[in-house]
Amino acid sequence: MSAVLSEAERAARLEEIERVAARGPFHDTWESLTQFQAPAWYKDAKFGIFIHWGVYSVPAFNNEWYPRNMYIQGTPEFEHHQKTYGPHKEFGYKDFIPLFKAERFDPDAWAALFEEAGARYVIPVAEHHDGFQMYESNLSHWNAAEMGPCRDTTRALQQALHARGIPMGVSSHRIEHWFFLGHGKEFDSDMKDPIPKDHLYWPSMPEPKDHFNRDAECPPSQEFMNDWLLRCCELVDKFHPVVVYFDWWILQNVMKPYIKKFAAYYYNRSREWGVEPAIDYKQDTFMLGSAVPDMERGHFASTQPFFWQTDTAIAKNSWCYTEQNEYKTPLELVRTLIDVVSKNGTLLLNVGPKADGTIGPEDTAVLKGIGAWLKANGEAIYGTRPWRIFGEGSANVEEGQFAESKEQVYTPEDIRFTVKGGSLYAAFMAWPEDGKVCVRSLSLPAFIGGIERVEALGFEGSVQWSRDETGLHIQAPWIQSEMPVVFKITML
Repeated sequence: MSAVLSEAERAARLEEIERVAARGPFHDTWESLTQFQAPAWYKDAKFGIFIHWGVYSVPAFNNEWYPRNMYIQGTPEFEHHQKTYGPHKEFGYKDFIPLFKAERFDPDAWAALFEEAGARYVIPVAEHHDGFQMYESNLSHWNAAEMGPCRDTTRALQQALHARGIPMGVSSHRIEHWFFLGHGKEFDSDMKDPIPKDHLYWPSMPEPKDHFNRDAECPPSQEFMNDWLLRCCELVDKFHPVVVYFDWWILQNVMKPYIKKFAAYYYNRSREWGVEPAIDYKQDTFMLGSAVPDMERGHFASTQPFFWQTDTAIAKNSWCYTEQNEYKTPLELVRTLIDVVSKNGTLLLNVGPKADGTIGPEDTAVLKGIGAWLKANGEAIYGTRPWRIFGEGSANVEEGQFAESKEQVYTPEDIRFTVKGGSLYAAFMAWPEDGKVCVRSLSLPAFIGGIERVEALGFEGSVQWSRDETGLHIQAPWIQSEMPVVFKITML
């Protein structure tokens, strides 16, 4: 069991964070932080794995917001909880922790699967809204190293990933813990004031009516924000992560000094260690240019001048494992990956392991399907950059957060482009039975560049091609594929 820092030690640690943020080269101002440059490794990686796994994986009901919803009277989670586990005053959220044993957790197996999927970085959730830390901490005893699995699962995964040369980031959703369990105070449950600061349920404050109001009716206290800063910097010091991902509620105006201080601390420490870092953020929480913007379950409709990320999940309805999960197909997700990369983005794809530490067959099959496609077509994804246009065709995604619910219908006219070196890659999102397609953007004389050869990635056989005023005409009738087909067009 790790010793938890005393109040005096916490104060000293906050002073140290101040010193690191003050000494530079990055300082806690937007003027300084916008000198950040997205790392080359991140721009090249294109595909990463996100992991939502924690105590909420035990009830495995509806989604990872079970800890909040189980305390809201009248919700399906509330009814399910009483029916399955009994009255809340006798069995609350904390009572799931002994059931979160992770007895079949094999970090080497996880790392091997992510490598087979073609992932170039991995970001586990180190602390979700529920406040349970998935790593050994000096700030709370409510963590996986001391309770539940009694193992630092985040450290174990990092070691397994590093053995395969896969860099790891971490994700903190701690800020939402301010209100996440607060509804438990509205009836006779296991949550009663006063809640000591060292308890999992602290502080359980009233939930804001509008999550996207930057000035919440009950904003986080200075004490809580200091605790947030300490926890985030603890993650940096323990794991030297290549990425720190933040969820949405840090957009609160009172948090601005804290997120700027954290960024300066993280960027400065990373430079000391030789780490090329990045912060992922949502909804304009950071100034553009100071970190990497992230679109949750959403996209941009066109190529962006800045590097960005979309995060989505294999499951359509949840980020964590539940018994009700509905799963996307490898085809859907490969198309998402291609579209995102063509627009200067990267895809962070979430997996939800079961409470015992196993990754279910549905997630496994999807990851292996993506990996098989990337094994044949990865050169059109990894290390590429956008072309002058992202693509052709009438199908395009709706722009914005949470806009992925509308399934796209693609035809053989829908193409996405990437470039690398002397090659242009044209990915056909749907492949016709007759094997005849046209790239209109390469028509003469609109595109006067010379073409040396055209090859189909992942398929053997000679491709017939010609070019005229209507475009580059490709014939490959011997190709039969339900997955996107990519042509490498080598320029003279």
